[in-house]
Amino acid sequence: MTQFAPSDLAAYPTFEDFFTRAHAPGSRPIHEQADPASAVVVADSRLVAYDTVTESKKLWIKGDRFSISNLVMDKALGTQFADGPVASFRLSPQDYHRYHSPVTGVVKQYRAMPGDYYDVDPFALKSKVDILTRNTRDYVVIGCEGFGDVLFVAIGATEVGSVRIHEQYQQSGSPIRKGDELGIFQYGGSSIIVAFEKGRMQFDEDLLRLSRNAIAVDVQVGMSLGRATEDK
Repeated sequence: MTQFAPSDLAAYPTFEDFFTRAHAPGSRPIHEQADPASAVVVADSRLVAYDTVTESKKLWIKGDRFSISNLVMDKALGTQFADGPVASFRLSPQDYHRYHSPVTGVVKQYRAMPGDYYDVDPFALKSKVDILTRNTRDYVVIGCEGFGDVLFVAIGATEVGSVRIHEQYQQSGSPIRKGDELGIFQYGGSSIIVAFEKGRMQFDEDLLRLSRNAIAVDVQVGMSLGRATEDK
């Protein structure tokens, strides 16, 4: 609890207040915060990273309808992020349930999408139910130096009360820094998909090596995720 504020359990009047607890200042240092070519982990979670979304379907996400287009219900965005690198973050009820920006840039687009609340654990994701394209979700597109556009999708799951991007980041033109709190999940499990344009992101090799074997890595907010590659 020393990593959270307040650190005294008695300071939380309800379990919901505890569930949405905030990190204590300095408990999650942001990797190379001043470098716009570096991307960071967005949530305390289990992470798998893929060179392409096609690879993710082979290893982890089995739903026949999973694609970026179906995830955001937008063919133009689907085309923009087709075959690009994708990071999948899975949060469990015991995790800190606020989420943060992976990059520094400007919000270009926001959308909220109502839906279902299926479980997002690995067994569920490998089922025939197209969970990630059916569950409730919010997304933002962040335009940034080096990476081009970055797609951030917050996805609700079993027992989540809400998926909420903070109001200030629902507005186009809002600046955001790497590591800034982007939004919050209320009670339950949840998932996040972060997609990059093809040729614009190189994930850290240790993450890719484990992900290729379908091994999820325990990560925390602010850890290194990867770096921007040369511009197209």
